[in-house]
Amino acid sequence: MPDINEVFGGETLKATDLQGREFTLAMASVQAKEFDKGAKLVIKFVGAKKALIANRTNSKRIAMLYGNNTDLWIGRQITLYAEMVDFKGEATWAIRVKQPPAPAAMPGQQQPTPMPQPVYVDPDPMPPLDRDMNDKIPF
Repeated sequence: MPDINEVFGGETLKATDLQGREFTLAMASVQAKEFDKGAKLVIKFVGAKKALIANRTNSKRIAMLYGNNTDLWIGRQITLYAEMVDFKGEATWAIRVKQPPAPAAMPGQQQPTPMPQPVYVDPDPMPPLDRDMNDKIPF
């Protein structure tokens, strides 16, 4: 029997595609697309087969990092991760974006101050994140 994700996987990312890990990816293209409930951004990534349908929350988070002009997002990196969210009164996993980790400082250089991340204690955590950022992208 095929896996349900293979049958209905499609060309867009789902939280399960992240397999409990974080991925830092460069944005290859950003396009607006009209859906039943309004427009959303479709973000494609360098080296990934699937695109992210960015909701308002994720779009605003990226805009906080790189500005409102989506043309200027191309080539910039974001980190994707899964987070438990409330959707229509039900808890579900969703993809969220955040600032990518800062590159290691060169000797004698000061490390930039990272953007503070929200503190969230998940009562039903996913497996621990694999912090090795050199993994092959599974999606």
